[in-house]
Amino acid sequence: MQHLPSPDPLRPQISTRELIAMVGFLMALNALSIDILLPALSEIGNALGAPGNDRQLVITSYVFGFGLAQLGFGPLSDSLGRRRTLLIALVAYLAATLLCLGSQGLWQLVAARALQGVAAAATRVIAVAIVRDLVSGRRMAEIMSFAMTVFTVAPILAPSIGQLILFGGSWRVIFVFLFVMAAALSVWMLIRLPETLHPDKRTPLRFGSAMRNYVLAASNRITLGYLTASCFIMGALFAFIATSEQVLAELYELGVWFPLAFAVIAIGLAGANIVNAKIVRRLGMRRISHSALIAYLLVNGVNMTLALFGQPPFIVYFVLLMAALMLFSMIGANFSALAMEPAGERAGTTAALYGSSTAMAGAVLGSVIGQGYNGTVLPITMGFTVLGALALLTVLWTEKGKLFGVGETSDEADA
Repeated sequence: MQHLPSPDPLRPQISTRELIAMVGFLMALNALSIDILLPALSEIGNALGAPGNDRQLVITSYVFGFGLAQLGFGPLSDSLGRRRTLLIALVAYLAATLLCLGSQGLWQLVAARALQGVAAAATRVIAVAIVRDLVSGRRMAEIMSFAMTVFTVAPILAPSIGQLILFGGSWRVIFVFLFVMAAALSVWMLIRLPETLHPDKRTPLRFGSAMRNYVLAASNRITLGYLTASCFIMGALFAFIATSEQVLAELYELGVWFPLAFAVIAIGLAGANIVNAKIVRRLGMRRISHSALIAYLLVNGVNMTLALFGQPPFIVYFVLLMAALMLFSMIGANFSALAMEPAGERAGTTAALYGSSTAMAGAVLGSVIGQGYNGTVLPITMGFTVLGALALLTVLWTEKGKLFGVGETSDEADA
């Protein structure tokens, strides 16, 4: 089993498998925090007086806080180190979860969820930065794909866990479950996670310096291009998450079977990530992600065309939706690795810029599409298609019109 080097002399080296597990579970905490509440949105809406589309704010407020705070956690982790920053953030997550548990009104819960998202932001930034500290290039894409496979266990299980909790208790018990899970993760990180950022590579925490690093990261054409394309793709993903309970459980009348349908989609995403991890070192990040993006646009175009003529049959809509989201998973891991490739010693800042931008833009775009939900799938499928087209145009600009790996250097392939 391969062990990865660590500059932390106080802790043992971690294996590649444990690194993948750590990164996967850190990212899974965020997914769990979102998806476990999906079956409870209707009950939360009834309990707190949030009719119709307003209940979506319980999801989108978390995502927006999650995105915004990453801008701060990037420079903070580049200055204080990955481990210390992560542990502080996990304690803050536990406190925010208690606030969610005690909320008495919709806006109290929305505010507490935003704070919970702020604290969880560190998990996304630091998970990516830790991997970039240790590896790069296609090796990074491979590890991120395996980590995303661990990450996708959360969407598979989370709605079912939420539904099981609702069978035996109220929606508030869900936050008790999240508190216990976050506490266990905190103990694991405290005991096993080494510091991956060498002290010599740390940068002073200064506002001006942080802004310059963000400007430098955003001025790189590859980073900016794949970051922007990812924003559009994430908008479609968050639109699906925000409306999934209304569309699948209510419009298509799945009811308590909604968690099963969500789990099937998540299993598809996990499978796509495994395939990507197996083939990315041979085919390259560009060839896979560009092909998947074109297929993504075509699949959503078909679903939108069907929706123009009425509500598609459930099996047709569901299969096309699942295909689109599987393609999304192959796009996401590779776009992330491509955006991070030029980062170098600014990995924390670049990861923060990438994660913050994609989460905030995804939350806003997903909310716009979700608020347009009118009892049909047309706004959803149209939003998916338009955002996919914008992502493709952005990639064409980024690569100067050359797709499918043209221009990929040997350093990118072999790093």
